[in-house]
Amino acid sequence: MKYYQKKRSHSGPSGHSARAFSDNDPLTGLANLFDIGLVFIVGLIFTLFTAYHLQDLFSEKSEITLMKKSQSGQLEIITKKGRQIKAMKVSPEKAQGQGQRLGVAYRLQDGTMVYVPEE
Repeated sequence: MKYYQKKRSHSGPSGHSARAFSDNDPLTGLANLFDIGLVFIVGLIFTLFTAYHLQDLFSEKSEITLMKKSQSGQLEIITKKGRQIKAMKVSPEKAQGQGQRLGVAYRLQDGTMVYVPEE
């Protein structure tokens, strides 16, 4: 013989019943999607830093030189040595003067550049 008992509503320590926290709320999955989005963004940032070797930017012992060209054609050289970062804008007037030829640079068909030093 089966005995049917009346379903009891359990109340927690704060006095809220278990019905208030049931799975019938349509916004419960939204918190999980937000968490998944955060994990995806952190993973994407980590992958980009690894792919472009940008972790050297945060190392105190690394030395990095970047060259940037604006749309107007002005070059900017950014150098990082240890904790010190210097940015120099190079204009055609500053690039003139006496010097010594060090070698030749070639651009290959695939876009890569090769530097051949002179002996």
